[in-house]
Amino acid sequence: MTAPSPPTIGPDIFEWARSFSTWTRKAIVQLVFKPSGAAAIENGTLLWDQTSEYPVVSKGGEWRQIVLEGGHYYGSVATAQTAASPSTAYSLTYTASASSGIVNGTPTSRIVFNEPGEYMVNFSAEISSSSSSTVNFWFWPRINGVDVAGSTMRTALHQNDATLVVSRSSIFTVAAGNYLEAMWAVDSTSGSLQAAAANAFAPAAPASTIGVTRVHG
Repeated sequence: MTAPSPPTIGPDIFEWARSFSTWTRKAIVQLVFKPSGAAAIENGTLLWDQTSEYPVVSKGGEWRQIVLEGGHYYGSVATAQTAASPSTAYSLTYTASASSGIVNGTPTSRIVFNEPGEYMVNFSAEISSSSSSTVNFWFWPRINGVDVAGSTMRTALHQNDATLVVSRSSIFTVAAGNYLEAMWAVDSTSGSLQAAAANAFAPAAPASTIGVTRVHG
């Protein structure tokens, strides 16, 4: 919408007051559209960017997006995961229990972002070993099929029937349509990602979880 004009004063001051009150209620709840080429001269001007379909605010000489709800994902792997071969990369496929603006793609191991921006990703996995020898595990993210440099999380178990929950949080900058995959590998088929069924006093434990939240446009 363009900037609304207040009602003009007429001969009936009470009628004008009622009209002005109605105009005020409408004006304060609707954002004015940002004109094409509008300059962010003063900090704190709030407008609606019709082209991008989100609100923007002027800050430091530029228009900054106000991030709207619509960018979150929570998924889990409910069953145990084993590696068919040692020292081989495998992707994890998550089942979403909550999502908005982030969906499973094709194949379903891909977590696809509908909106560009910066996203906080929280990852966890429950690792297990059935060997008395040291078993090494690796976890890392891939964006659009490419391993993210310097992102690997490496850990080890040193005894039979040992289990451990590992986790990490990272921020990734993505474009609309980009996808994320959570990868893992182990140097022995004695190593696995374990899940546990619910019991009388605790709910089920997933083999892995991932939470994604959009933190910046």
